[in-house]
This record gives sequence, structure tokens and C-alpha cells, in this order.
Amino acid sequence: MHSTSVRHQAGAPDTGRRYTLHRIAAGAATLAAPVLAHAQARSTSAQGDILVGRSSALSGPMAPFLAPIHAGQDAAIADFNAGGGVAGRKVRLVTLDDGFEPQRALANAHKLVEGEGVVALFGQAGTSQVLALLPYLPQAKTPLIAVYTGSPALRAARSPWLFTTNASYADELAKVVRNLVSIQSTRIGIAYENNDFGKLALPLAEQAIAAEGATLVGAHAIDSSGKDAGEAAKAMATLQPHAMLMVAAGPSVVAYVRAHRAHLGVPLYTLSLGAGTQVLKALGSDARGLAVARTTPSPLRATMQVTRDFQASMKQHGLEVNYDHFVGYLDARVLLEGLRAAGPGVTGPGLVQAMEGLNRLDLGGHTYRFSAQNHNGSSYVDIAVIGPGGTYMR
Repeated sequence: MHSTSVRHQAGAPDTGRRYTLHRIAAGAATLAAPVLAHAQARSTSAQGDILVGRSSALSGPMAPFLAPIHAGQDAAIADFNAGGGVAGRKVRLVTLDDGFEPQRALANAHKLVEGEGVVALFGQAGTSQVLALLPYLPQAKTPLIAVYTGSPALRAARSPWLFTTNASYADELAKVVRNLVSIQSTRIGIAYENNDFGKLALPLAEQAIAAEGATLVGAHAIDSSGKDAGEAAKAMATLQPHAMLMVAAGPSVVAYVRAHRAHLGVPLYTLSLGAGTQVLKALGSDARGLAVARTTPSPLRATMQVTRDFQASMKQHGLEVNYDHFVGYLDARVLLEGLRAAGPGVTGPGLVQAMEGLNRLDLGGHTYRFSAQNHNGSSYVDIAVIGPGGTYMR
């Protein structure tokens, strides 16, 4: 069957990707930065705006899925500046489009640090993109704060210049499988996107299933376009799983959820990356019943000060209260607390020290922990379920 051959592809060495990443890293190493001193001088003048660089997909297929996160970030920064910024200095994001391409993300990092004089890079999306930046960060003496990938490879790299703010894919998968086992759904199938993300998460899902004593009945790849989602759902239905785990993002999610409803009808779980605002709008009522691993508390419940602050911010800026906006808002709040601690004369190395010195950071009920030994601020995961109308249940 397809599931057998595709699983073999997932385990095969991705030599092309490794070669590409090695070329990116080599390019970063060969680009000496004679203008870094100039950029550093600009950032430490304690006058004018504090500049932070954001390279992200403003164009291409991933742009609509990242736009709500950007809006949440922008809202938090606007609120912070309205409150006086860092001793009177406003924080300003300098944003460049990378089209969700690693080489463009790296080129943007050079422009942002060496041309604009940013003191930090912020909110980079994509595993390959972040891996491309890691060799450059120590050269630039510039931290990268908050990334939109839960890849364990980033944590394994233990870069002293990288700070993550959300749980890893391994954390999310462990929570999902434990939840399934607790309700006696022990025969689990996997539908995974046939790209770097899906191939990276597949063995993590297999490990989580084995660790909880459940049974993996099979796995099937789905194209990033979703064109073969029906075929995948039909193949998995023959294996009679108690539940399915979908590891995908973007257009493939919409196609697979609909195919799953048509051919399987068992509980379907996915990771936080797979159930963004745009996906749920596209699915509408078809999203009902989808269970999602979320890496933040619910933004819909005003039970914590941080959610009340967030809801007030969304009202002020005319934005919807949803998870994507909340993720961006929280990540910006973490960045801003680091900048506040670093003070008006902030530099890249000074910001690293300030982030490490935050220790237990409580934003109003939702906490992070940073130190010199720990740059991964949170491992929080909860399961949320989509209700009627394609919205999360409170």
C-alpha cells in the first residue's frame, strides 16, 4: 500500500536539504560584517527608536497563515509604546519579506542587522529558516527571540543566541497521545505532510505513541497541496484506527480534514501549527470536533490578567480574539520584557543577558522561565476542541 512506500521515503536521508543548509551556513560564515560596528553604534545610542528585525512570509502560500500572528505582535508593541516604551524609546519592527524561503531569510537577517542596526531578530517562521540563521547569530552578536517552529533540532543546537517561547513538537505530540490513551484510543494512525516539517514530526509521533504503550497502525503522507488527501484517508480507513493524528499545516489541512470526515469518522487530532485562523475559516463547520494541541492558554477565557489585557488590546485595535493573535501578542510581550530589562542603551549581547536574567517571567497568569542554562521559555500544552461554526469551544 501507499502507506508502506511513503513511510520509507520519510525515513530516507534528505541529502538535498542537508546540502542546501550547509550551503546557507557556509554563505553566512564567509560574509564578514565590517558594518556591524556601525550598526551596533546606532543601536546603543539610547536615542530614537529601538529597532527589531522581523523577516517573515509576507508573500507566498504561507503569508495568510502568518498574517494574524504578525497582527498580534504589532498590537502588543503598539500598546507598549503607548505606555512609554523603554524609558521613552519606542520599539519599532523593521519587517522584510522572505517568502518562507531559508536563503531569503538569511539575506534579510544581514540587511536587518548590518543595514538597519536592529538589536534583535524576532518571530522567524520555519525550521529550515531558523537553522539557516543560527550560524549567523554569533557573528552578528544578535539574538533571535520567538520562532514559529517546534523542531527539536533547534533545541538540540543549544545556540546561546536563540530564545524560544513555545512548546516543542515533541511536547505537543506527547500531550496528544497521552490524551488519546486516557480515553482508550490506543490504535493510532498518522497522516503527515510530505515535506520537511512532516518528515521531522513523523518519528517524534512514532516515539510518543510507543512511549505511551499505544499502537501505530500505519502512516500515510499527504501532498502539501492536499491533492491526494482523499487517497490518504481511504488508505488509513482500511487500517481501522481508533483515532488519527494529522501532522500538517496550511492548505493540506483543509483538504485532509474534509477527506477524513468523509472516509474515517474517528477522532482527529493535530498540532498547533495545523489549526490557524485561516484554516478554520476555510473549513467552517467541517472543523467541528477537531482536537488541537495549543501552546498557550485559551484567549477566550478572561480568567487571567494576561487574557484580559489581550482581549482589551484586540478591542482597541479592532482585531478578533483568537489563538493566532494571542500567540503573536504573547511572543511580543516576552520580547518587550527583555528589552525593558536591558534598558534604553540595549545592545544585542545586553539583550541576551537581560533575557537570561528574566528567570520566572509572569505576564499575568501565564509564565515563562529563562536562564543562562535554559533558553526554552515554555513547554505549556493544552488540548482545545473546535465547536460549532469552526470556532474553539470555551
